[in-house]
Amino acid sequence: MFRRLERPLTKRQFVDGAPGIRVRQFDMGNKTAEFPVKLTLVAKEAVQIRDTALEAARIAANKFATRRLGSSNYYLKLRIYPHHILREHRMAVGAGADRISQGMRMAYGRPVGNAARVLKGAKIMSIWIKPEAFEVGKGALRRAGYKLPTPTQVIVEKGAELLKGKI
Repeated sequence: MFRRLERPLTKRQFVDGAPGIRVRQFDMGNKTAEFPVKLTLVAKEAVQIRDTALEAARIAANKFATRRLGSSNYYLKLRIYPHHILREHRMAVGAGADRISQGMRMAYGRPVGNAARVLKGAKIMSIWIKPEAFEVGKGALRRAGYKLPTPTQVIVEKGAELLKGKI
């Protein structure tokens, strides 16, 4: 229902009852260490991604990387923010609803959630790792991509020369 890009509603101060975002963290792992390889999850289509889907993708990638590498051997960053406020016009249903409801008259809708507007080729999530952990980093981003409503692709942004024979 909310996949296609619609007119953005981002001015949170003017929207009564706008829900808070459900993404808990944007940076995970070892934030201070230097890692030579950077992998990025890229969207193949323009889409709106709900904050609940972003949180599910973040948890999947973080849990996979932590179990395989330990929490100090990678750095994971969620690179998009769910600014857009989603609205829904709930119609009355049941017996006598035709006397209560006004149909689609003045159907602006109430705020029900948040989403990030993502264009084709946008970077959704990145992981910084050591060259020997390439397969684990790729697997973590691939698992995160399964939770998102768009086809995704994992690309190597930095350190491709260190991964000879692994790509």
